[in-house]
Amino acid sequence: MGVNDSSSGRGRRRYDSPLRDQRARQTRQAIVAAANRLFVERGYAAASLADIAKDAEVARPTAFAAFGSKAALLREVVDQALAGDDEPVPVAERPWFRPVLEGTTPEAVVNAYAEVCRLIGERAAEIFEVARRAADEGPEPAELWETMQRNRRLGAAMVVDRIESLGPASHDLDHERAVDVVWLFNDPSHYRALVTTRGWSPQDYTAWLSSQLRHALGVSTG
Repeated sequence: MGVNDSSSGRGRRRYDSPLRDQRARQTRQAIVAAANRLFVERGYAAASLADIAKDAEVARPTAFAAFGSKAALLREVVDQALAGDDEPVPVAERPWFRPVLEGTTPEAVVNAYAEVCRLIGERAAEIFEVARRAADEGPEPAELWETMQRNRRLGAAMVVDRIESLGPASHDLDHERAVDVVWLFNDPSHYRALVTTRGWSPQDYTAWLSSQLRHALGVSTG
């Protein structure tokens, strides 16, 4: 028999591989969804890997094999909350971020980014708070939190770079200070405070954030 013979064990394994891959992905997604729920409900420290596996209806060794550690699982939960799915596509290439990079006026860039912040706030504000509190639980969660802060600043830099590419800045901030300002405002904790806690509508939040960014960066309207 040849190596491509479907009657061989190897042939069957290749034939079945897409189905196994799909099942493995479904299992991973069930674990991620369960982890998101329990991390938010109980906090990182109180949600054990065994509890997460039980909620996902998988064996604990399965959950451990899929991610290796609870900290790695938290990282995956954060990544998917930010991205909206588990596809390996950079944020800058995602359809919901493209309007920021394609804005033809500073106002359009700021308005598009305020919408991005709303979207991320809706998906990730609660798990961001979990990660913030988990940073005191050990080196891995602490490293994750630091990475999250760096990534937020990279996002802020993309916004400022795009605005500056459209013409001379109308504010008196240098580049790094302008990035710092956007980084301050793109924190999902603002969404959590104003929408989740204070009951603002997502639309009101987006309008407020856009206004604050325009003011801070000297972006005119109209």
